Amino acid sequence: MLHLAKMAKSILFIALFALGAASSAIAQTAGVGTWPTQKPIRLIAVFPPGGSVDQVARVLAPALQSELKQNVIVENIGGASGVIGTSAMTRADADGYTFAVVFDTHGVNPSLKDKLPYDTIKDIAPVILVGTSPMVLVASKNSGITSFKQLAEMSKAGKPFSYGSIGIGSLGHLAMARLAKQAGFDWNHIPYRGGGPLMQDALGGQVQLAIGSEFLVKPHIESGSLNPLVITTTKRVSGLPNVPTVAESGFPGFSAPAWWAVLAPGKTPPAIVDAMNKALNKSLKTPAVAEKFKSQGIEIIGGSSETARDFIGKQIGIWGKFVIENNIKETSQ
Repeated sequence: MLHLAKMAKSILFIALFALGAASSAIAQTAGVGTWPTQKPIRLIAVFPPGGSVDQVARVLAPALQSELKQNVIVENIGGASGVIGTSAMTRADADGYTFAVVFDTHGVNPSLKDKLPYDTIKDIAPVILVGTSPMVLVASKNSGITSFKQLAEMSKAGKPFSYGSIGIGSLGHLAMARLAKQAGFDWNHIPYRGGGPLMQDALGGQVQLAIGSEFLVKPHIESGSLNPLVITTTKRVSGLPNVPTVAESGFPGFSAPAWWAVLAPGKTPPAIVDAMNKALNKSLKTPAVAEKFKSQGIEIIGGSSETARDFIGKQIGIWGKFVIENNIKETSQ
């Protein structure tokens, strides 16, 4: 009898546990089923209007709006290489109505900044890796440089060169610093406050070399105003088929892609992160989005939130190590 009583009690416990789990699953499904219906979705672009982050957000917004049947509003919150906008996202309610579009600086900020207002791991849930793009090293017409081979030979001979990037700690800056160190070149970094001023000085010949995303430099290459030298991805790209990679120019394995991702507050329910991931993957496959990103030199990646998390983690590791080992500071020149 005692044995039977214990069995009955165990069966009852298992039944109650199963019922509780089922109820939890139903509640979670119901929560996702009603998402997003409460209010518009806020998509924070963590850089000012006009740049690539803003463009990515504004290309995604209408496709997402169509997919989710809910208004998607892009809000620009720029400053501190994306930190201010990312911080605003982490402070928002984790209810599936606030997300952020970030740039590759997100992977550098943890090691470059003395103290971030958020924990890059605990306070953030990666949703999707939107895509990648090469950084392109270009030369001003006044420099007389027409190929990377020529630049390398002159650098090896001891001639100093200056290059501009969109700022200290930007991927362009770190990629060039890494290349200069690897090759033993004497290159001086000139940080600019964004792509506009950088391109203005490159076109005017005030800076000999400049590095920027394909999106930033391609119009000036096509107009013949700047000479493309190399790209930082491992493979050549269709938008610049005749421009060699750094890897095939004497530095095997060199890779420094620009990238964009969508993030959510860290405590956002996994089911909502998954639902948003699926909506974004569908949006990335629409002709309007695919064609626009292709024209901007962005290779669409997509995939799971785990893919995004792994990629971002690796980028933080790679560039964080480089920043620390080379004592790169925001105030350095």
